[in-house]
Amino acid sequence: MSSSSSLYQRRSTTTAIALWQQLQQVAQTLAAVRSGQSATAALKLVAPELRAGVQSLLYHVLRWLGRAEALRRKLAPRTPPPRADALLCTALALAWQEEGAPYDAFTLVDQAVEAAKRHAATRAQARFINACLRRFLRERDALLDATAQEPMAMWNHPRWWIDRLRRDYPRRWQDILHANNAQAPMVLRVNVLRIDPDQYLEMLHEHDMPARRQGEVAIVLTQARPVHDIPGFAEGLVSVQDAGAQMAAPLLLKGLHAAGTMHILDACAAPGGKTAHLLEYAGAAGIALHVAALDIDAARCVRIDENLVRLGLCGAAQVLAADARDPAQWWRQQCAGRLFDAILLDAPCTASGIVRRRPDVRWLRRESDVAQLAIVQAGLLTTLWPLLKPGGRLLYCTCSVFRAEGEQQIQTFLAHNGDAILRPSPGHLIPQNGANAMGVPDNQSGDHDGFFYALLEKHMA
Repeated sequence: MSSSSSLYQRRSTTTAIALWQQLQQVAQTLAAVRSGQSATAALKLVAPELRAGVQSLLYHVLRWLGRAEALRRKLAPRTPPPRADALLCTALALAWQEEGAPYDAFTLVDQAVEAAKRHAATRAQARFINACLRRFLRERDALLDATAQEPMAMWNHPRWWIDRLRRDYPRRWQDILHANNAQAPMVLRVNVLRIDPDQYLEMLHEHDMPARRQGEVAIVLTQARPVHDIPGFAEGLVSVQDAGAQMAAPLLLKGLHAAGTMHILDACAAPGGKTAHLLEYAGAAGIALHVAALDIDAARCVRIDENLVRLGLCGAAQVLAADARDPAQWWRQQCAGRLFDAILLDAPCTASGIVRRRPDVRWLRRESDVAQLAIVQAGLLTTLWPLLKPGGRLLYCTCSVFRAEGEQQIQTFLAHNGDAILRPSPGHLIPQNGANAMGVPDNQSGDHDGFFYALLEKHMA
């Protein structure tokens, strides 16, 4: 068994879970993702005692699903029933690599067949699953060679996704796909209103949690931990936030001046990470700030409130459950019709930049989603721009690497808005992995997800 097997629950103690039980649940959640449900939602239905192990295995499966599906087509050209197919692909995704697999192949085959036998939805296909997996063990090398050149098997992304990246990044598309198939690190943002980053790093070392600093307030954990195990998390010393996402607050606020309290709109704020960072950054810089944090989903607004309370920041933010696309609902009544000094527009997008940490996204999205979301993004830009003061700033960002949701969106906006000036901005950041960073000229150093940032200033008449 590989060293990564420690991530998964074993029968080494009386409280451990049998592997076949985990495989059943992984297959069930994979089937849910294939039907259009997010992995996050599907995992909530898994029993708490199984959830951590199932999530680890599921994410491994989702990262290598393209290869698993290609192998399944060689083993069984006729698609099995959904639940049986999900279990078969689960086993193949976990077993095809000789190095880095969470369990040895023979154990996986044995336990996958046991999982099939013990569930009514797959019992009738148990012998079929056994035959396919035993054949895979016998013919592994030949089957891997036969699927090695299939794009989906090679890159473990849908074909349309691969093709779009090749068009958008003719020289870097392979780097993006490689990075997407790596596991993202756990990155913390230190609340500098509560503790100095170096002091917090020392606290982690005292708790035997190796970590390193990245940038001003980001700390990268060597090994991910449940948030309730992270020192000071409950007390608001830190938040979990990717280093790329931590660029938003400094980009928007650095060098921005206003008389008295600055009024900021965070237009798509849930779950509140960027809202909180705006307040932390402003507080540390001595900037008086009031943030109107908007989100269309009332339940997600509750999460904004919870995060702000944990961080001790609730007094400086006004959380509003409203649609940013319809200011008539909220702007005059709840914001007094006041123009904003700055607007943060973290627009809805395909999330194509965060598949390192959300490997289900690549299988949930459809090519048509890109154009549909680009329409939403353009509408938000057009609607919110009039709410910005002359001389104010709007930071447009998405966690997407697709140019239709970033560079092309901003070029179109600038062409139709003569009072908009593009200030120095990072543009597209492609995902990269710490010490294995690809040296992309446009990228900041370090480890981060894929993002797009454009800082727009409204020209004063």
